[in-house]
Amino acid sequence: MKILWTDGSAIPNPGVGGFAVIEEVKGGASRPVVLGREEDSTNIRMEGKAMIAAIKYAGDEGCEIHSDSEFWINVLTKWAPSWRMNGWTKKTGPIKNLDIVKELYELYISHPVKLVWVRGHVGTELNEMADKWADKAREGVTI
Repeated sequence: MKILWTDGSAIPNPGVGGFAVIEEVKGGASRPVVLGREEDSTNIRMEGKAMIAAIKYAGDEGCEIHSDSEFWINVLTKWAPSWRMNGWTKKTGPIKNLDIVKELYELYISHPVKLVWVRGHVGTELNEMADKWADKAREGVTI
């Protein structure tokens, strides 16, 4: 199972967005494996796109995703199951970023994925690396 760290960025928010997926290498050089960018995006969209990219990168091998996005972890583990059962609707109005919600949830339930929430911007090495590379992706850096 791959250990992946994800982050997303948009500056301004909304604005140009970028995301990064970092693969943790035990005893080696952890590195970015997927970067992405959108011209018109938000931090939330980019965090979700990073998780989609992580699951696709890991494929059937599965992954453990470390993310500082409490929102997306809640979407996957608490809210999306009932939204899906209700035809992708919720009582309080439309689901924002439904395109990402649907794609991410389908990937999440069809692949072995473990989600690990980490506090952002507190010096956790690979979370900081993901943040740095999300900013680079936003600026147009590719791998």
